[in-house]
Amino acid sequence: MPVARVLRSVLAAALLIPALAACSAGGTAIDSGSAPAAPAASSASPEVSVAGVSPLAGPVSGGTAVTVSGAGLDALASVRIGEAEVPLEPGADGTTATFTTPAAVDFAPGAQQLALLGPGGSPVHEATFDYQVSTPVDRQLSYVLAHWQSYNTAEYQTLEGNDCVNFTSQSLVARGWTQDGEWFYDPSSVYSSGAPWRSSTAFRDWLRDRPELAVPLDDTQRNQVVPGDIAQFDWDNSGDRDHTGVVTRVEHTDAGTKIYFAGHTLDSDYRDVDQAITVDHPGGTAYYWHIVG
Repeated sequence: MPVARVLRSVLAAALLIPALAACSAGGTAIDSGSAPAAPAASSASPEVSVAGVSPLAGPVSGGTAVTVSGAGLDALASVRIGEAEVPLEPGADGTTATFTTPAAVDFAPGAQQLALLGPGGSPVHEATFDYQVSTPVDRQLSYVLAHWQSYNTAEYQTLEGNDCVNFTSQSLVARGWTQDGEWFYDPSSVYSSGAPWRSSTAFRDWLRDRPELAVPLDDTQRNQVVPGDIAQFDWDNSGDRDHTGVVTRVEHTDAGTKIYFAGHTLDSDYRDVDQAITVDHPGGTAYYWHIVG
């Protein structure tokens, strides 16, 4: 083969090599003088890992501060205990989170399923929370919700047609209050019990002299009322008290505070204060006693 033809073949082969390299790179020429681009950082949240939830027991009235430990906990959305869902506050680095337990349904003791929920609402960790009757207000509210309709006739007689203060007084004994020479139950006849045990007005007057037991609040101070406090009503604004009950639920909303109470006579477990003073007794006035301790 002539030398000229050999040289032309070698030159063509040399020119073909970079073209093939470009094709193998997807048709894009590579700048050998530039460093390859770094992979994009992942924006996904770290995987949630729960190491512990503590404590897993507390009073039926709620309010237990629970701490979750682990990793990636800032990805959690909320906590569900039984049917109630409550917010969860993550720590700064995602290794801890805290929440506060709600009251047990009807202040009844027992185990409830606890689930830590992810952003989509699906459980990422499950445990069991044991509600216990362990505080004075637990004992009071458990008594109220057990006997608002099923009267405790084994221990107490009933004041027919006017049993509200008798029932409220029973709940305070369950809470731990001690009877005295004025506020007392007579087992021989409920009608011989002390006037503050039987009468809403007498009960108000008795409490006025005992600030160590309760603090009076009016209806503009609803935000200070808590479950276990006492609700009283003056249906006709005559200056006396016509009805007495035990606060069983308080809801704080943007529109204001809603209060619900339990009582006898008109047997109820979660009677709405607003319903009572605007519909049942239009123009009536609500008052409260905040229990000390």
